[in-house]
Amino acid sequence: MSGVTIPTADLWHHYGRTRHATDRIVPDRFFWSWGQDSGPGAETLGDITGRRVGDLGAGAARHAAHLAVHHRPARIVAVDSSPAQHAMAEDLYGHGHLASRLRLVHSDVTRHLHATAGTYDVLYSVFGAVDFTEPRTLLPAAATALRPGGRLVFSTLAHHLGGEPAHAGVQHTEIGAKTPEGGAATMRRWVLQEQVWTKLLDEAGFTRIGPETLPGGAGPRAAGTLLVTAFRTGRQA
Repeated sequence: MSGVTIPTADLWHHYGRTRHATDRIVPDRFFWSWGQDSGPGAETLGDITGRRVGDLGAGAARHAAHLAVHHRPARIVAVDSSPAQHAMAEDLYGHGHLASRLRLVHSDVTRHLHATAGTYDVLYSVFGAVDFTEPRTLLPAAATALRPGGRLVFSTLAHHLGGEPAHAGVQHTEIGAKTPEGGAATMRRWVLQEQVWTKLLDEAGFTRIGPETLPGGAGPRAAGTLLVTAFRTGRQA
């Protein structure tokens, strides 16, 4: 039947719900690592005091809330396409003293970036939209949204969970997910080798690309982290 739009199931509906019920404080630390327990922190973003910052695929916006409270950006915009994740972020941080610095946006991330061309000083993703969006679409959009010299930082898997190597080409992996009703589904995740990310960033208009591998812990769900910093071409502000 023409003209009818079938809504896409929110495959992030169940993610983080247990923590949401028990942990409602603003985190006092910021981690890039998969285990969220070690490695560099917010200093990788540079000095964001008075800067406009975007969190791409922010989930419940815990990282964004930390930055808003502890690092005094002019504004941090936490963007997520999941209705459930956005609702959790609103419940946790969409009120009170955070409202002046933290804006929560429910939107497709790529669409948001195109609509905000040249407005961000810093963009980042902690296992967020960079992992789950076609990089040949997302990275050019991120370059568009950054001011000349603006910084992009993201953490992503250095290899697949379980140890399988990252892909040597621009290839996604199908991973398991659940519909809101609990049915089995899959979503796409891009787990790429360091040189693949570097090439994609270069093609998208970034320079001074600096990848760093952070070691993972032990266990079947442990994973190393690839932490990547890059700058939009042009003079830095």
